[in-house]
Amino acid sequence: MASWGKLTFAQKKCVTATGKLMQQTDMVTGGARIGLAISGGVDSFLMLKVMTIRRAIMPFPVELMALHVNPGFDPASHKPLVKWCAENGLAAHVELTDFGPRAHGEENRKNSPCFWCAMQRRKRLFELCRNYGLTHLAFGHNADDNVVTFFMNVVQNGRADGLSANEPFFGGKLKVIRPTMLLDKKTVIKAASQWDLPIWENVCPSNGFTKRDEIHEWLRTMWKKDKRIKNNIFNAITRQQVNLTSKKV
Repeated sequence: MASWGKLTFAQKKCVTATGKLMQQTDMVTGGARIGLAISGGVDSFLMLKVMTIRRAIMPFPVELMALHVNPGFDPASHKPLVKWCAENGLAAHVELTDFGPRAHGEENRKNSPCFWCAMQRRKRLFELCRNYGLTHLAFGHNADDNVVTFFMNVVQNGRADGLSANEPFFGGKLKVIRPTMLLDKKTVIKAASQWDLPIWENVCPSNGFTKRDEIHEWLRTMWKKDKRIKNNIFNAITRQQVNLTSKKV
């Protein structure tokens, strides 16, 4: 790993755990063309960094391309991503949209702003994958996201489902993957800080006030006084989702 310098404990954990999950779920094969969905937050930027390292480790060639759909709250927020990709020799597609303001406007009265905006951005990401002939679309969800999603589905939909690490779409023409799903948020934040990644602030007016935030805060109150509760919840849900994914491939 000398080509990218000595790794700290947190950085090495990110690289190793990501490789373990990729291998366990048969996530990518030779010739894969992977689009990396980058929001600019710590989770997706950490995934971007880790995947550039994993690409060098893989025993077969893969292509990486950063995909950023700016929701439109700050038209210039993505400049650090453009600069980072240029400095690291990584292809990128960056575009500005008005999805965020529209999600909070008169056009979207029936759905929550986050749901509508996320739906539009994901639709656009799928279109970009098709346009560029990409075989995979990677999201930077971590173990915390998996746990919160699981409880959101239980509370809102009556389903005991979390996130899938490797899921086919459009008849298998595209795979949606989550390479960093084994990582806890604390490790992600620490490693990203040590790599000095140019993360920018989320200026969405709904940031911190979503149903997801509410569920996450409720979970924190559960394990605040006993870390064993958090570890047990994370291990149980992570094991279930990874096992489900492994059985599909």
